[in-house]
Amino acid sequence: MDLRRLSPGDVRPLLLRKVPEVTVGFWVTKVLTTGMGEATSDTLVHQLDPVVAVAFGFVGLVISLALQFAAPRYRPWIYWLAVVMVALFGTMAADVLHIKLGVPYLVSTIFFAVVLAAVFAIWYSTEHTLSIHTINTRRREAFYWLTVMATFALGTAAGDMTATTFHLGYFVSGIVFTVLIAIPAVAHRGFGLNAVFAFWFAYIVTRPLGASYADWLGVSHARGGLNWGSGSVSIGMTVLIIIAVATLAATRESAPPDQV
Repeated sequence: MDLRRLSPGDVRPLLLRKVPEVTVGFWVTKVLTTGMGEATSDTLVHQLDPVVAVAFGFVGLVISLALQFAAPRYRPWIYWLAVVMVALFGTMAADVLHIKLGVPYLVSTIFFAVVLAAVFAIWYSTEHTLSIHTINTRRREAFYWLTVMATFALGTAAGDMTATTFHLGYFVSGIVFTVLIAIPAVAHRGFGLNAVFAFWFAYIVTRPLGASYADWLGVSHARGGLNWGSGSVSIGMTVLIIIAVATLAATRESAPPDQV
């Protein structure tokens, strides 16, 4: 357990880490959740009344986060269920601003970027670290999930902005974000970019990356997609996520060091 960032007089109860190690499996699963969240949100909003769909997403988010906070240690299925529900609700939150309230994607992207920056600033000023390796108190766990929710909302708005506002289309947007996500990895290994900054940069980019490809697979030919349908894409990615999480659990690849 990492105690480096706790002051000697800090009496807050310590937790076992409930955030997985950052591995290849982690990134693959994360990108799948972003695509699944995008496709599932599109499916629910079109099949159900939007208000009902958002309520469904919110209830699922609350239940999954309750399970995550109640878990005594890292449990792959609980953690990734929470990530999936954040992906779903974060997508809906960003879409509601545009579709229902008419807020342009550029404006919502800037808004969610400011929200994310504020969460980071408050987290750092309170805890003096943004590292996921130091999430060993309830407060840090809360900051982590607030940050995750903000990154999903920002990524959703940014992906839609590049695809529609900037007229790049979904596939080209996916390529752009594929290049962008490689930058922090190369900069960290080759030029010593701060590991925490590199992680959160890549984490933010996973959202528009997965969502862009999911939209490309699902939308009609007229919109530049493959016309597989959002429902089919949602089911397919859900299956892949289940396989990925089962593999992570079986191999314990993503288990924190104190739980191996």
